[in-house]
Amino acid sequence: MAFKGDHAYDYLFKIVLIGDSGVGKSNILSRFTRNEFCLGSKSTIGVEFATRTLQMLEIGHFTNVMAVKYV
Repeated sequence: MAFKGDHAYDYLFKIVLIGDSGVGKSNILSRFTRNEFCLGSKSTIGVEFATRTLQMLEIGHFTNVMAVKYV
């Protein structure tokens, strides 16, 4: 378990968004980190950083496969 300040976390992921100019990388980042989307935003000049902490819950998953036997 890693610690950052007073917060403990099991995993730390760093994601880099790359792509052509004007395709919406900053809007994807803004939507994910602040839940905002600005259609008329200007192109970012330089680098933009943002963080978001997620609490992961254990989710049960099951698959029910029904085999049909044809005679």
